[in-house]
Amino acid sequence: MPATVQVLHAGYADDRVASTVTLIRDGDAVIVVDPGMVADRAVILAPLRDSGVAPEAVTDVVISHHHPDHTINIALFPNARVHDVMATYQRDVWTDHEEGDFAVSPSVRLVATPGHTDQDVTTVVDTAEGTVVLTHLWWSAEGPADDPFAADRDVLRGSRERVLAMGPVLVIPGHGQPFVPDASTPR
Repeated sequence: MPATVQVLHAGYADDRVASTVTLIRDGDAVIVVDPGMVADRAVILAPLRDSGVAPEAVTDVVISHHHPDHTINIALFPNARVHDVMATYQRDVWTDHEEGDFAVSPSVRLVATPGHTDQDVTTVVDTAEGTVVLTHLWWSAEGPADDPFAADRDVLRGSRERVLAMGPVLVIPGHGQPFVPDASTPR
């Protein structure tokens, strides 16, 4: 059975900030990506509950990078392993990832994609509809085209090109609604 992806909360970044929070199911893996800042924790927990998932049943949490707006609610999932670009953390065990892509589950892998920060990771999900990517390489479909936090524009562009070369059918950005990439998607 292929993995499924459900946006629990579409984020925003304007006069207030909230991350896009996503649920992925892949066999026995129940994965939440970027449980960060939101107006109220209920905007994460209610749709999760409506999907039949208790916080204790979440097996994995992925954080795209270490900004608080993407990490602040990790503790909602007490049994989850936490993954970032360099390691997996569970309770008091820190396990470094080897160089290259890292598989969270059979249909979900993490790919290092520096750009917004040097520690960015993109979550790549193989679904029945095609490849879905969850990434902060784009804040939203509307922009900004040039990430104001990117230390090196060429690194950001290279990571964006790498992700677009995967042929994603959907991009779930760090602070917005999912979008279908096309020729106008900023590189």
